[in-house]
Amino acid sequence: MIALDDTKLARVIGDFPILARPTSRGKRLVYLDSAATSQKPNAVIETLDTYYREYNANIHRGVYEIAARATDEFEGARAKVARFINAAPQEVIWTRNATEAINLVAYSWASNALHPGDVILTTELEHHSNLVPWQLVAQRTGATLRFIPVDARGELVLDDLDALLEGVKLLAITHVSNTLGTITPLERIIPRARAAGATILVDGAQGIPHLAVDVRALDADFYVFSGHKMLGPTGIGVLYGKRALLEAMPPFLAGGDMIRNVEYGRASFNDLPWKFEAGTSNIADAIALGTAVEYLQTLGMDWVRAHERDLLAYTLERLAPFESRGLAIYGPKDPSISSGVVSFNFADIHAHDLASILDTEGICIRAGHHCTMPLMDKMGWSATARASFYVYNTTADVDALVDGLEKAARVFKL
Repeated sequence: MIALDDTKLARVIGDFPILARPTSRGKRLVYLDSAATSQKPNAVIETLDTYYREYNANIHRGVYEIAARATDEFEGARAKVARFINAAPQEVIWTRNATEAINLVAYSWASNALHPGDVILTTELEHHSNLVPWQLVAQRTGATLRFIPVDARGELVLDDLDALLEGVKLLAITHVSNTLGTITPLERIIPRARAAGATILVDGAQGIPHLAVDVRALDADFYVFSGHKMLGPTGIGVLYGKRALLEAMPPFLAGGDMIRNVEYGRASFNDLPWKFEAGTSNIADAIALGTAVEYLQTLGMDWVRAHERDLLAYTLERLAPFESRGLAIYGPKDPSISSGVVSFNFADIHAHDLASILDTEGICIRAGHHCTMPLMDKMGWSATARASFYVYNTTADVDALVDGLEKAARVFKL
């Protein structure tokens, strides 16, 4: 199992300054909410600081020295992200986050490609961001929504997949469930969706921080993710799209930088990727996301996955004795098909009360519906507590969680 004195892990922890500061109650900060947003290493923080201190300028149009440097760093970050996912730089579109990337596809591709009677297939695991845009598309176009069901273990039921794929023009599917940690078997689903003639969008917001992603091997038409869940800043995300699809799609937003030529009565549009990047981009955060990608590559995504798999196994082992005391753990209990997420409820303690008690011990978890209200309704949960792990977490953090649960049991006299 993972140990705090592991040399590499100790070095990683030292890269995250927030972990060295105590909470206001004097407790060690135990951060178990990386599925919501990850902490940032010094390298990312320093990249942001360097941009604003040394070469803060707008990109692409300036010919002076610091503007040229800003442009080079901005486009260099795009190239880093492209290499990270095995794409061409022209196929990497900067967005604010995965949500905006999905909406870009919904408006620019789906609103033109889908028609009455077409089917959008998604799953019962989806985050609202990969559900509500498709509800709106269905209302605009006359398409219908269909769902791959999920079983009581939190795994997709694929027995009737071929029937579900009949008439499907778009498959919109999560890579990893943010609520249950379920890793969807894309290697089984995408080839069958492709054979059925579907275009495929993968919500990779929870996938790319934890798994090695090769978009060409995956054969997704679109893959979206957010920088803030993968050690990068907030406010920056990525839409990967196959070049032929992006070339055929109209712009999503209009304004500066996405144009080639403008007259009073007409305009022509820029090449990829800039056709979809209207206005002043989030320059600093894009550059810092490039640094985050380099940091993850230095760690090695195989190490990231192995670390989280071992930590999840340790967590399930430590929590097992609580099940006889009313702890219910949701989602797959096989670390080979789950990412670093554990959702649970403890007896009749409301998830928000449990999170508040843990907070008094410096332990940060999420409580609520996790932007998956339909999944919660299906499973009969009003809310769950969720602990989520990343590269800087250790068995000591899990032990702290266990101690926090013991405190909650004492408070509620369980």
